[in-house]
Amino acid sequence: MTTATATADAIPESTLPTASASGDRLRSLEKVSYGLGDFACGLSWNVVGAFLLYFYVNVAFLPAAAVGTLFLLSRLFDAGVDLGVGLLVDRTRSRWGRTRPYFLFTALPFSILLVLTFTTIDGSVGARLAYAYVTFSLLGILYSFLAVPFSALMPMMTRHHGDRMQLGSARAIGTSISVILATAATMPLVGLLGGGNERLGFALAAGIFAALTLAALLNLFFNCKERHHDEVPRGTAIWPQIRAMVRNRAWLVTFLFCTLNFLRFGCVISVTAFFAIEVMKAPWMIGILLPAVSGTLLLSAFIAPFVFKRTGIRKGCIGALLAGIAIHIALPALEGQHVLFLALFLVAAILISLTMTAIFTMAADAVDYHEWRTGTRNEGLLSSGISLSTKIGMALGTAIIAYVLGSAGYDPKNVTDVARAAIRWSYYGWPIGIMVLQIAVMLFWPMDGLHGRIRAEIDARH
Repeated sequence: MTTATATADAIPESTLPTASASGDRLRSLEKVSYGLGDFACGLSWNVVGAFLLYFYVNVAFLPAAAVGTLFLLSRLFDAGVDLGVGLLVDRTRSRWGRTRPYFLFTALPFSILLVLTFTTIDGSVGARLAYAYVTFSLLGILYSFLAVPFSALMPMMTRHHGDRMQLGSARAIGTSISVILATAATMPLVGLLGGGNERLGFALAAGIFAALTLAALLNLFFNCKERHHDEVPRGTAIWPQIRAMVRNRAWLVTFLFCTLNFLRFGCVISVTAFFAIEVMKAPWMIGILLPAVSGTLLLSAFIAPFVFKRTGIRKGCIGALLAGIAIHIALPALEGQHVLFLALFLVAAILISLTMTAIFTMAADAVDYHEWRTGTRNEGLLSSGISLSTKIGMALGTAIIAYVLGSAGYDPKNVTDVARAAIRWSYYGWPIGIMVLQIAVMLFWPMDGLHGRIRAEIDARH
């Protein structure tokens, strides 16, 4: 054991030397701007996640099963795109750094594609489906060129664990605001702007969200700076890097945990509108249930640092998920009592949102773990995997609900009891089962109690 290792084992992490001593601490403007970056990515993507299935099935009148296949195929194609973007980020050299050029040059085309995705054309079902495939796939590709560099930016901004936790909280706040705005404001905007024409209303509402996304991404470009990254030698073989990433236990746990989280998230937000309308017989609940799914990140972002500082990531996440499972088991008995149902659902949403905040910090810590084990950081490649996990999870979750609706014979003009039963089961059953799997994955998280030692050994090498 080296001297650095022995010292790190003997000294509490809070007293270990940190990057703050070298002026690495972040300005408040950077933290806020980083949070707005997640707002930019989250706003558009949450509108897509929450309402695109509804738009395709109820507005564009596309078959539910065909839409499920659309989501799956588009996101499977994104698997290669995300890894490619990650490798590209690691090899990017520009006067703006490695990640920031992507925000500058992708912001406008991404915003335009968001509007086109929520626009449908006249013609046959095949033509409308082809248009949906093209626009949704292009949107996903451009999202890769935003989400991967954005995730890679955090470990480049600071090595200070406290600042990373605050960046994770800022990111959670940005996500929360984007979810609240996307899920609570979309349908009212569609009704207001469309005047009863949902086709027009969705296009105009998407235009407003696109403008906000563009402004927030440009703010991210101008205000967030890169300070730390390692050099990837030109000609470095790709497969050894990918193999090392997959063998990184911290990254693998983060990838699986994040995939399951967004699988649950995709299921819930895709089925919520159908659940509120057809099961609860209360369409007004859409504006409460959907924002609560992830909008409660706004509160959890403030309390998560205090919780995880005392419990660690592993115990804190497992405890929150166990409580969330217990509440979801109790919810079906309260469907006739709307106020009590919503109150208990909000409690569960806050608890589960703690795990979402943890993911942001886990992703940055996995970079340190990678450097500790391999000597290289590969922020872009590792971040591409995490971005991929969100897409895979969301795509699978949305596809599952689409296939369930299709198999139950869902017809928006004639909803049967069989379809309602399938919607009801999906609202509770999928989240409970997925949270059980998340607990199993979190048991293998390796970083609790190790971060101080890892940072000390890395600093000693430098």
